[in-house]
Amino acid sequence: MKIIVCLKQVPDTSDVRIDPETHTLIREGIPSIINPFDMYAIEEALRLKEKFGGKVTALTLGPPQSLKALTEAVAMGADEAIQLSDRAFAGSDSWATSYTLALAIRKLGEFDLVLCGKQAIDGDTGQVGPGIASQLGIAQLTYVFKIVNLDPEARLITVERLLEEGREIVEARLPALLTVLKDINQPRTASFIKIRDASKKNIPTWSAADLPGVDPAMLGLKGSPTQVIQIFTPPMRTGGAQLIEAGTVRESAALLADKIIAEKII
Repeated sequence: MKIIVCLKQVPDTSDVRIDPETHTLIREGIPSIINPFDMYAIEEALRLKEKFGGKVTALTLGPPQSLKALTEAVAMGADEAIQLSDRAFAGSDSWATSYTLALAIRKLGEFDLVLCGKQAIDGDTGQVGPGIASQLGIAQLTYVFKIVNLDPEARLITVERLLEEGREIVEARLPALLTVLKDINQPRTASFIKIRDASKKNIPTWSAADLPGVDPAMLGLKGSPTQVIQIFTPPMRTGGAQLIEAGTVRESAALLADKIIAEKII
């Protein structure tokens, strides 16, 4: 099987900053990690390779420092990795990101599965995975927490999705794209030897010029249909607490109930 994992390097949640001019996240020079949900996508891809054989390719779009995320994916067991990095990609929203990743996937050739985390913890949109599937014209299976059955020869996959109202079992034809939840597995820890070997691996970087059929007008900030117009800090809430004084707890409870009803809270 040929499996592609799309991962994202995100700022450490304790150190997120916004560029006041472009209104986009500042990524250069900021301590970063692999998006936690993408770790489960990497692990599931590796488990499928161990079961069915094949090849796992890690793919990311980001600044030069995102190479570290790919090195970590290789240390976990990915066979190869591709970095998409170009000033032309800067400021991409979820649509432009999906477009760019889909072009790279097409360049990689035939594949069976694309795996993504359910969402990135910096943007929290959950749109890139479905956007890639839409660009590629393949089935999208989102919020997957279990692969029930996978038959590469019949070109069929059955998954169980976790929804707010319950669970859903869905079947689709390959190739397909899955966005996975953290319930699906427990990511492995790379050994020291694999980390050392991964650090020596030559990971190619593709620019916009390396993507066949690319439309420059659809890349980066200029190609993003959604943009942040303004950023601001919400004003501090005003208000205070009122102490209800009464002779007994029962009297206090009665007074509190009267105030709640008077304020139409319930």
